[in-house]
Amino acid sequence: MAPHKLNDYERQRLDNIRRNDEMMAALKLHSKAASLISKRPRVTTKSYVVKPEKKPKSENPVVIRRSLRTRGIPPDCKGLDAETLDSLPDLHNSPAKTKPSVKTLGPLPMSDAYTGDDDSDRQFIESIVGMAKKEAQEGGLDGRDELRGSLEIGSMDLDPENIARVVPGRITAMRFFPSISVKMVVAGSKFGNLGFWNVGDDEGRVYLYHPHPAPISGILVQSYCLSKIYTSCYDGFIRLMDAEKEIFDLVYSSDDAIYSLHQPRNEANCLYFGEGRGGLTVWDNRMGKCSSSWVLHESRINTIDFKCGSPLILATSSSDGTACTWDLRYANADKITALKTLTHKKAVHSAYFSPSGCCLATTSLDDTIGIYGGADLEDAASVYHYNQTGRWLSTFRYCL
Repeated sequence: MAPHKLNDYERQRLDNIRRNDEMMAALKLHSKAASLISKRPRVTTKSYVVKPEKKPKSENPVVIRRSLRTRGIPPDCKGLDAETLDSLPDLHNSPAKTKPSVKTLGPLPMSDAYTGDDDSDRQFIESIVGMAKKEAQEGGLDGRDELRGSLEIGSMDLDPENIARVVPGRITAMRFFPSISVKMVVAGSKFGNLGFWNVGDDEGRVYLYHPHPAPISGILVQSYCLSKIYTSCYDGFIRLMDAEKEIFDLVYSSDDAIYSLHQPRNEANCLYFGEGRGGLTVWDNRMGKCSSSWVLHESRINTIDFKCGSPLILATSSSDGTACTWDLRYANADKITALKTLTHKKAVHSAYFSPSGCCLATTSLDDTIGIYGGADLEDAASVYHYNQTGRWLSTFRYCL
């Protein structure tokens, strides 16, 4: 048989594969990935074989119930007598005596919520309060330029000492403390736990709390006061951890789930959170109530992000397959129109502005990363990335 002649598409495909292999070999990604996997600490688990217990045979014969219809016997037409009917409750007029489910509201002491290995969280409270006072005196990151630097692939290394189980279960939210002196991570889990890990601590202590009854959906560390941290959960709660008062105070409660939580960098009194099916709510701490509320999407809002330098421009991502930008200056009491709507084939997990505010990046369940730039985000580029993390891993999100 004559050899198969390649068309232009097949030749271009082979050239792309060859160039990709050369680029991967030049960056030494395969060797780096193999070295990282080899250095990862192995955890051996012991398997147990459970033999089913034999059920003892019952001496009593099994009686199979059969209806009158299957046995060909006509039904009993006598019915109930009058005395029996009088003893039955009137289902139409009598009120139902069922107790409604009540949520536990109110403040929660940090000592009651603490579930760490240590006997007391006193050392953690004193350290975080001291760190907050030190950062307030020095000005923190608000009065200085944020740390920036380039990352080289050759410098990447996985050290077993830099691995810690901060919370039990899957991590659903995580934040770094906006501190220039302490490297601390706070993470929330699907079981409502909140864990603090001081990466620079030689002993590697992890302080664990349980302030929520449902998966934590958002964490906000106040840059002006590091001892105050807002958290939200799927059960409709927003709590404020105040280390100086040693309490998890209840800020807001709702019958709907809260899926996202955010706050403008220069606004310390307002909280923006995605509530229920596509709703965006603004909570004002000065008034102690919601100041605004809009329905922006047809499904839940997964992320909220404000544009750097423009605190009135925000971006939202939703499970309805869209990511939108909004200008709060043109918002009415009950209506707001999107500036730009970016459409994906499936749910959009995240939409974040770049630090400069000139670009917007989205991740979607359709296995793409969208990058949008320009004055009106008209310059669009799509990058393929496998985003199917499954039910045991948190959804993939990408920040510029």
